[in-house]
Amino acid sequence: MVEDNPYIDKSNTRTFSKDVDEMSLIWHTDQEDRTVTVLEGKGWQFQRDNELPLELKEGVRIFIPKGQIHRVIKGSTDLKLKIEKWKISI
Repeated sequence: MVEDNPYIDKSNTRTFSKDVDEMSLIWHTDQEDRTVTVLEGKGWQFQRDNELPLELKEGVRIFIPKGQIHRVIKGSTDLKLKIEKWKISI
């Protein structure tokens, strides 16, 4: 099954267009722990389930544990993020 993502993924960066359909920015979980660093973007927000949104400003780093429900909220410019995935094998 091919998944239609609302972003462009290149290496360890992810870019959301300012023209993205807000309906595609859904609540979701990830299969591994992640650290997300905001590289650029204005007006975007990050929201965890049952919490108020956090403004995504350049330089902000967010740790997202595996399985945590979250989403991004559309801003006024493109949003570019650095994504670091953490898979721990035992």
